[in-house]
Amino acid sequence: MPILTRPEESGSPVRFSGCPKIGAPLDFPANSIYIPHDMEKLATRGRPREFDVEDALAAALRVFWTKGYEGASLTDLTEAMAITRPSLYAAFGNKESLFKQALDLYETEKLAYVKGALAAPTARGVAERMLAGTIDNITSECRGCLGVIASVNCSNEASPIRDDVRARAQSSRCAIIERMQRAIDEGDFTIPVDAEAITNYLMAVLQGISVQAGAGASKEQLRKVGDAALAIWPSR
Repeated sequence: MPILTRPEESGSPVRFSGCPKIGAPLDFPANSIYIPHDMEKLATRGRPREFDVEDALAAALRVFWTKGYEGASLTDLTEAMAITRPSLYAAFGNKESLFKQALDLYETEKLAYVKGALAAPTARGVAERMLAGTIDNITSECRGCLGVIASVNCSNEASPIRDDVRARAQSSRCAIIERMQRAIDEGDFTIPVDAEAITNYLMAVLQGISVQAGAGASKEQLRKVGDAALAIWPSR
């Protein structure tokens, strides 16, 4: 999905059953390097951290955004972050924890337009702002949507990373459904529509242009797709 929101922060009264629990304990893969918490404390006690955590996390975000979760190796991450593996574990936990923190940063910095889109006075305005914000985001420093990349590239259906991405996207979907229902109640649409169906349509368009951006489509090409979607949008 081109939008991701942590479920506990969505504020939406709409709920879906079967959402995976975010923050559940995670098992370390057999081939991962595990540093016990006490050893991390001993390694860092009395010694100032030699790198900027925010800069390192921003670098990790670019790696994940470019390569996806599974495609990003620990070597890729530590080289981009300019830190050692022990420093990565001490500051961010394991790779899964680092990725979730990168998703949090992605939501804060790259998806700020979503809140403004949902505040648009009409359903058409919501769709227009969502399309414009998504196109700007997915054609910026990295191509494509981080959520789509992470979900598609994660081959393990039982992966907690795939579950986390899906739960965040589902929470955002709930917020859009609620907004579309309000538009329906206010007589915003020119034909009878279902809030969930029109939300699915909008998100399908957003997903499609995100995939096209990852495949190399230009911003102008994606804007034409957005214009075509708005041309048949059934509201004033």
